[in-house]
Amino acid sequence: MDTATVARFEASRNRLASLAYRLLGSAADAEDTVQDAFLRWQAADQEYVDVPEAWLTKIVTNLALDRLRSAKVRRERAVGAWMPEPLLDGDPMLGPADTVEQRESVTLAVLTLMERLSPIERAVYVLREAFAYSHAEIAEILGITEAGSQQHTHRARRRIAAAGNGTDVDRAAARRIVEAFVDAASSGRTERLLALLTDDATGISDGAGLGLAEKLIRYSTPQRIAGVVRAGFKPSPAKRRLAGGSPSIHAAVVNGCPAMLATLDDRVVGVVILEMRDDKIAGVRAIAAPDRLGRLTEEWQRQEHAAPLIESW
Repeated sequence: MDTATVARFEASRNRLASLAYRLLGSAADAEDTVQDAFLRWQAADQEYVDVPEAWLTKIVTNLALDRLRSAKVRRERAVGAWMPEPLLDGDPMLGPADTVEQRESVTLAVLTLMERLSPIERAVYVLREAFAYSHAEIAEILGITEAGSQQHTHRARRRIAAAGNGTDVDRAAARRIVEAFVDAASSGRTERLLALLTDDATGISDGAGLGLAEKLIRYSTPQRIAGVVRAGFKPSPAKRRLAGGSPSIHAAVVNGCPAMLATLDDRVVGVVILEMRDDKIAGVRAIAAPDRLGRLTEEWQRQEHAAPLIESW
């Protein structure tokens, strides 16, 4: 393949990876999908590709749909241990973030709700909301009618509306939110944590922080969340052994939300993502499984960081 042909693909790589990530919720699967698309691009007769961007979008979308429909993926996600893979602010895989719809489409809340959609609904929603494709373009990409695209969009929006009303945050705002969360958790006073949570707040953990990563652990009330967080913030030799040492605690932005990162030797060993609504915390997601933190760690290592909230936990 000549240099110009490779360059045309590389010019679209980040956009394609962002599309695949939104469809799949996994950075690793998104990277594999984009690599598969590159192989298709390599084998294609370039003379018959009029608009490379449109051709590649169609290929990546349909490769991602094939993955979503595969028995392996359906089985993995049905056992109750699947969570979207978190991405650090600044990661190019997060893609476009100019509109509210684009920013919300990459939050873990929306990526999780998209699991309730059929693959075709998921693809239509992502192409329309995150990448602003017209219904005519979506119909061409997916081999459906324009009316079908409109119907799928309407159904997807209705199902995902529950994840709306998020609070946009920059790094400074995120640090203030995480500082308040860490201060309340470290105080040992449950009422301080409850004051930060909405009345209907819920929590979810992949269990790896407890040495259990086979099934998600769900916390259905603010009181339960506050109790677990308060207990979790109390250091002990056993917890430090499980973490591999005494982590530093940092504030960050992950998938557009304030997040607390636990790092050890410049490696992210855990992340707690705080989903905001009306200036309160409506959702708490804790992820510590190493296979979900690989790309986040790579991006963390590439960036400069502010001083930690806690130097050594």
